[in-house]
Formats: sequence, structure tokens, C-alpha cells
Amino acid sequence: MQYAVVTGTSRGLGESIAKKLMKIGIHIIGVSRNENEGLALYAKECGTSYVHVPCDIRNPKQVEEVFTKIGETVFDQRPELVYLINNAGVVEPIDHVGNLDAMKLSDHVNVNLLAPMVITNLFLQRAEQTATRLITVNVTSGAGESAVYGWSAYCSTKAGLNRYTETVALEQEERGTNNKTIAFSPGIMDTKMQDQIRSSTEDAFKEVEKFKQYKENNLLKSTDRIAGALADLLRDGNKLQNGKIYYVKELL
Repeated sequence: MQYAVVTGTSRGLGESIAKKLMKIGIHIIGVSRNENEGLALYAKECGTSYVHVPCDIRNPKQVEEVFTKIGETVFDQRPELVYLINNAGVVEPIDHVGNLDAMKLSDHVNVNLLAPMVITNLFLQRAEQTATRLITVNVTSGAGESAVYGWSAYCSTKAGLNRYTETVALEQEERGTNNKTIAFSPGIMDTKMQDQIRSSTEDAFKEVEKFKQYKENNLLKSTDRIAGALADLLRDGNKLQNGKIYYVKELL
């Protein structure tokens, strides 16, 4: 039996990842504020299971409580393999530094960086206690490797997530475990996040016109196609390179 815990399954890439993994027989626990009822129905079609667990990823205390319970539920069943997909993410606030709200910045860091760190920490504890193999996927962005006007928070948290991924992988390698942690960069997709980006003003985000052109010229990839590439990548976990950033453009 294999389990995958996926954050941000209410829509977009998280929903697509859950579907692609269920299609290959993996049991899913989806974590998001809002439930996606269609995923439970899809699980029945696939002959697997889907359980939704509500959680506000912005709240560190709630994240710790919820994922402690999920970890106990999943790892105590002694599955052969557990996947942790840290997919939930936000791009807002979009604006230049000097014009940002402190609470929005705090929420952003909690979702994009602190939550994956807390969840990974909890799951690696349970993996070690139960001798269960864990493969963690942190969904990142090309913004983590270059500066973008108006995206100081997004660039910074994704850069931090990349380095966190590398560090966790280094530690697991040196400890001689069979656990792997990778980052997955999905590129530009047709999601609600893209809607938010295109609604920005040019003063807040200098590249807004370029992102509008992505949509107008049909350059945004579907989340199903991106999730399919990730599912194919994960089919043989033994081939995964610990700490590597996998770019979807190299997988499609």
C-alpha cells in the first residue's frame, strides 16, 4: 500500500496531482481549507481512496496539529511508501518593497516556506520511527532562481524552499536513510494564481503584460499535463536524485 499526502487539493495543480496519483493506485489524503468533493468520487472510479482533511496552511499551530494526526494515521498503517507533496502556495502580495502589508507577508511565508518545513519535519520523524520510506516533493518555481519586480516575497520563499530541499536531502544522504526530497518546478500553468498575476497593475508587477500574453497566446500548460509529468517521475523513486530540482520542461 502507498499513500500520498497532498496539500492544496481544492483546485489547480493539487487537484490534478491527486487524480494522477489515484489513477496509479495510490491512496490520497488531501489537505486544504475547502473540500473538493469530486476527488472522492474519482477515487471510487480508480479503486483507491481519497480523504479530505481541512487545514488553514497559513496557521502554523494548526499545521502542526493537523499533520501530526495525519502522520500518525498514515505511518501507523506501515505502508511500503509515503509521498508528501508540498504543493500549496501563494503568489500574493504582489507589489514593490516599501508598499507591502506585514500580515500578508507573514501569511505568505507561512504558506510557501514554513508549512513545508514543519510538515516535512513531522513526517521524517514518523518515517524514522516506523521505518517507512518517505519521498517528499516541494513544488517550487523559477522565481526562486531569479529576481522579479513585485515578487520579493514569492522569489524569496521559493529560493528558501529550494535550499531547504537541498539541505534535507543532504542530511538524509549522510544519515544513510532511504528517504528522498526533491523540488518540482511546474512552469507556467493555467491556474487561479495566473488570474491573480494578470490582475496586477504594472506599477506593482512590471511583467504583467508578458503574463497576459501567455494567456492570450495559449502558452499556459494544463495542470493535468504538469501533474502527469510529476506522476511519471515518481513511478520509480529509486531513480530520483536526492535534492534535485526537476523542471517540467525537461520531463515533457
